[in-house]
Amino acid sequence: MYPTYDVIVVGAGHAGCEAAHAAAQMGSKVLLATMNMHTIAQMSCNPAMGGVAKGQIVREIDALGGMSGIITDKTMIQFRMLNRSKGAAMWSPRCQSDRMRFAEEWRLALERNPNVDMWQEMVTGILVEDGSCVGIKTTLGIEFRAKAVVLTNGTFLNGLIHIGEKRFGGGRTGEKAATGITEQLVSLGFEAGRMKTGTPPRVDGRTINYAVMEEQKGDEPAGKFSYSNETQPLTHQRSCHITYTNDDVHDILRTGFDRSPMFNGTIQGLGPRYCPSIEDKINRFAERNRHQIFVEPEGWDTVEVYVNGFSTSLPEDVQYKALRKIVGFENAKMFRPGYAIEYDYFPPTQLKMTLETKLVENLFFAGQINGTTGYEEAACQGLMAGINAHNKAKEKDEFVLQRDEAYIGVLIDDLVNKGTEEPYRMFTSRAEYRILLRQDNADLRLTEKGYQVGLATEKRYARMKDKKAKVEQLIKFLSEKSLTPSEVNPKLQELGSAELIQKVKALTVLRRPELGLAEIAQIDEEMANFLANFGEEEKEEAQILVKYETYIEKEQTLVNKLKTLETYRIKEDFDFQQIKALSAEARQKLTKIRPTTIGQASRISGVSPADVSILMVYLDKQLGQSEDEPVGCGV
Repeated sequence: MYPTYDVIVVGAGHAGCEAAHAAAQMGSKVLLATMNMHTIAQMSCNPAMGGVAKGQIVREIDALGGMSGIITDKTMIQFRMLNRSKGAAMWSPRCQSDRMRFAEEWRLALERNPNVDMWQEMVTGILVEDGSCVGIKTTLGIEFRAKAVVLTNGTFLNGLIHIGEKRFGGGRTGEKAATGITEQLVSLGFEAGRMKTGTPPRVDGRTINYAVMEEQKGDEPAGKFSYSNETQPLTHQRSCHITYTNDDVHDILRTGFDRSPMFNGTIQGLGPRYCPSIEDKINRFAERNRHQIFVEPEGWDTVEVYVNGFSTSLPEDVQYKALRKIVGFENAKMFRPGYAIEYDYFPPTQLKMTLETKLVENLFFAGQINGTTGYEEAACQGLMAGINAHNKAKEKDEFVLQRDEAYIGVLIDDLVNKGTEEPYRMFTSRAEYRILLRQDNADLRLTEKGYQVGLATEKRYARMKDKKAKVEQLIKFLSEKSLTPSEVNPKLQELGSAELIQKVKALTVLRRPELGLAEIAQIDEEMANFLANFGEEEKEEAQILVKYETYIEKEQTLVNKLKTLETYRIKEDFDFQQIKALSAEARQKLTKIRPTTIGQASRISGVSPADVSILMVYLDKQLGQSEDEPVGCGV
């Protein structure tokens, strides 16, 4: 009655949608199982995509052939490029999204794919035969079989919602929790833990006084996320607003601390360090008399407003009283209170770099089940799990991104090798090669890889090659075009930059921080005419490559040196315990995580540089080095 699938994806959040789309787009027959087809791709928390480092991830997903960038562009209501005042490595695109339209566009995209089937029902367990996952089972006792299964359960695994002293099961407000999967996985030998996250109240925008707040407009002109020409930048945008808490707000909130599940010990799981609740901020930063609140519209037409910065699990009456003491919220009406939610996760050190579990073959984890927080972090894991689930089902090679190739590679490498005991959030500071991993060049880094694995289209690949060729053409012109002091000095005087004393190449002038291509175009007519042949994307890319050339070269040199560690490969069954010269902690961590290369071993928390040296010497001495076979075999 029920067909056998190549890939089954459990959960239809951001991770599940990307996993299902990727596997189906590559040719797998996919079943997407969800408890509620009306909440596919629900933005459970803030109505926004991108941000610091997160925006880079969305662009990487898009470059590989994923859908998050396109869906975001189609449904955004405001766009901003963050950190423009800093170096290009820190620039991060962010947008406000229309919550309802975002979910609708994702569902329509999946429905248009003939390789995607959907099933609405709770999944209560997986089917395991001979140590391999072969399908899922549902509440009704139905069994669906597949060659690979991806679990993307979000906050639903034994989810428990807290509002003050009130507790009830749920994966999101108004939706029941998922049960059975955690218990089965633990019985199979998996280690599980608990985490928490939270969300603020939702407010009726008709009852807010925006006139007393600071308006925050979008960029003009607006940018976008996707490198494709399938989407266009916004021509008009909705504004956000900024206000602040005050001493009165804080005093009211403190009256509820004794009933706060965070302070009275009811909540055991750790919450996100970098997105604390309002009560946590007041407690941790007692010296501050105000905290910033971002007032974010939830869509083009709705009056619902997201109160960013006011995440809380305090009793609803305390939330309401405190909220109305915020400037601009004096007459505010709540649609619903904020809440905290506890849920099960599985420490990601139990995964391979492909996101396949080590204990059960053909079983993949992606998203919050791995201890991450954020739509973008979930989506990129779903994409990678979907690609690798398809490859496993079709008996193809695994697909792994390295730390120097993508923020996605940094995220997965961090999770697998270091694990996390609190919700993991991506930051630019986590990437040691962030000058290479800029948001502007994600397509140049990754589109060819996406094309090679069968996800990015040929049209996408051709567009990337055209951009690359144009950037090279522009830089070549700059390196050959000469500018005289008489041409350049007036502009340099205007900008307060040192004047030229001899003729120089345009490339040299462009390296000055005060000048960009726009200023050079004003100096020379030939340059202005030539630049008119290029789009803003190509000009920005060329300008960044010129200005940061030295830094980029230094970082690439470092990457090349460290890549030698990745050539030392290790067999899966290698016995680390017999190398007594290793520290006890190193032997324990190496045995648990089972790295496949010395490079991966070097990034495991608790494995020192001395341990890495010992391991390299041992492998060289005992087994030699081979290009074709991993070392460590036969030990």
